[in-house]
Amino acid sequence: MQRRSSLVLLTAALAASAAFPAHADMMFNRVASFPVALNLPEADREKPTSSEIISASEDGNLLAYSDSPHGGVGFIDITDVKAPKPAGYVKLDGEPTTVIIDGGKVLAGVNTSQSKVEPSGKLVVIDIASKAVEASCDLGGQPDSVALSPDRSFLAIAIENERDEEINDGALPQMPSGNLKIVPLSHDGVPDCAAVLTVELTGLAEIAPEDAEPEFVDINALGEIVVTMQENNHIAVVDKAGKILSHFSAGTVTLDGIDVKKDGALRFTGRMEDVAREPDSVKWLDDDRFVTANEGDWKGGSRGFTVFSKTGEVLYESDNSFEYKVAEIGHYPEHRNKKGVEPEGLATGTFGQDRLLFVGSERGSVVGVYKDTGAEPQFLQMLPSGIGPEGMISIPSRNLFVTANETDLGEDGLARSHVMIFERAEGSATYPMITAAPAEDGKPLGWGALSGLAADPADAGKLYAVSDSVYGSAPAIYTIDVTKTPALITGKVIVNRDGAAAQKLDLEGIAADGQGGFWLANEGDAAKLTPHAVFRVDAKGAIRQEIPFPAALLAGEQRFGLEGITTIGEGDELTLVMAVQREWKDDPKGQVKLLAYKPKAKEWSAVRYPLEKAEKGWVGLSEITAHGGKLYVLERDNQLGELAKVKRVYAVSLDAFKPVALDKELPVVEKTLVRDLIGDLKSATNGYVVDKVEGFTIDRNGEAYAVTDNDGVDDSSGETLFLRLGNVAAMN
Repeated sequence: MQRRSSLVLLTAALAASAAFPAHADMMFNRVASFPVALNLPEADREKPTSSEIISASEDGNLLAYSDSPHGGVGFIDITDVKAPKPAGYVKLDGEPTTVIIDGGKVLAGVNTSQSKVEPSGKLVVIDIASKAVEASCDLGGQPDSVALSPDRSFLAIAIENERDEEINDGALPQMPSGNLKIVPLSHDGVPDCAAVLTVELTGLAEIAPEDAEPEFVDINALGEIVVTMQENNHIAVVDKAGKILSHFSAGTVTLDGIDVKKDGALRFTGRMEDVAREPDSVKWLDDDRFVTANEGDWKGGSRGFTVFSKTGEVLYESDNSFEYKVAEIGHYPEHRNKKGVEPEGLATGTFGQDRLLFVGSERGSVVGVYKDTGAEPQFLQMLPSGIGPEGMISIPSRNLFVTANETDLGEDGLARSHVMIFERAEGSATYPMITAAPAEDGKPLGWGALSGLAADPADAGKLYAVSDSVYGSAPAIYTIDVTKTPALITGKVIVNRDGAAAQKLDLEGIAADGQGGFWLANEGDAAKLTPHAVFRVDAKGAIRQEIPFPAALLAGEQRFGLEGITTIGEGDELTLVMAVQREWKDDPKGQVKLLAYKPKAKEWSAVRYPLEKAEKGWVGLSEITAHGGKLYVLERDNQLGELAKVKRVYAVSLDAFKPVALDKELPVVEKTLVRDLIGDLKSATNGYVVDKVEGFTIDRNGEAYAVTDNDGVDDSSGETLFLRLGNVAAMN
């Protein structure tokens, strides 16, 4: 049964509609991003690796993390917080699931199960100085979470014995049941294996009481252990002698105004009734209160976090407010939204006079920072975390916060698992660089995957952007106010045909038509029946004209088509100029077309543009914009991180831009480097260089802007970097 007061309802609603703070006295900003593959031997660095659960040494100079895919524990030296270094790796026999540092030792929970019906595991002791495995304790089951008591006298370990989702659709019960282990520690951090205490948690929950599945543990200053049983939707508080002090259902939440469909559109109009919280992580706020991250795993997941008393009273429920904050900054995972943003990881810490709470969104790849007020937590900021934040830890003695992001997409040529380090200091937050005002109904406007950028011809403070096929059911044009910091998306119109959202669009470029409407470049794909075409829409997004590619052009068709559009000339001489991303069948290797089309004469022509050579992957065009007698072209490779080499703006003189008919030999234009964006991408938020720099424009005052495409948070960190590059006159 859901338990909450009218005050909770009111505060959650206010939190959902509150404006995103631009400044604060003390803010966290990312200072370093460490790919954990660097901890592996050179020959192994292409293999899957991960940072899942993370812990810090007492002095805050060393991090240890569990690496389940590669089967070991990694170490990172953060003595110089802005230049983290590999500090060693210990390969283990089994699957490490959790770690904690105690003095000079690392205590790691290791899953050694042969199968889910025969679970087994152990607690391994690693000496930090020698990186040697010194001892181990048999745990009799699969460990999932470990906590160290504040006085360092004992460990609490959740033995989950997780269910097999392939059996009976994952329904409980699935024996054997899990339990809680209490492990005494000597003064030097060595566990007393002979004195391990087993606390049975069966018979407590209303859901599958015979099959308790403990998920996460934490210990307060009184030595009391709080343990979540996620699938059972239950919570217990246990003393260090193993006595159950209290236990209760985690309860349910009814959610209104949420996105519930994976339909390629961001629509916060759905409702879910009586959703089981199914909490994952749990952290004590003090000796009487704790907070849960309600990720869900079996049937539930209420998309937020909850503050409980240790007797089971709901003191605060975030409702949809956390999810709304994630959506405001473009991180809502529409394509993976059964459980919304999936709050999973938690951390707490006292920084100066402020007791802070950190809530990680696994699907949204961000962390929300809140101040514990004793009542409703005060929202402070959102931090970009990398893909799939799992573990996190605060280090108040050094004003640091660290996240371990478990997702490794190296096999797909995408981002590796990273550990991100944030420092708290006076000043403003560097992220988000762009956010959105609420829609008229107070719900999130909903945005992401910005793939094209254009300037308003009359207002230097106004830009426009389009979203690509990630939101194919609701392609949109966004209005951006760049006089605000962060830049603020103030409006959104859906591109439509006769009032219905237009289908079969992959919008990659936008240009104002000077009459309140826009020219839109559509990247075609014959396999998906998406046309290579240009669309003209009015101010309300209604399609008024479609200009298909001519047969002479389509004869060389490839999937990678238009990636930008701009205009030159006026009246009868108005010309649309478009960038084609990659070589088509009729292009020489290393050359792509810049297309020209005169709407009045209905004439097509083109030139060829020489691409930089790719060291790895491919190089193509992402954007084009005309300004001051030049065409500015955004050229990029498809690499990220240290492999990213080409993210550049080049200029082509309009005097030399002499397109000819498509049946002629196309001339090759000369280009001049204007700006290498690698440095801008590195320094923007101190993350890894993202691959998709997709938008570039110059406003009427000559100010240049670039934006990255976050792929709708699909196999992406979700970060949108909005770069203010200064006046273009200074770049030439």
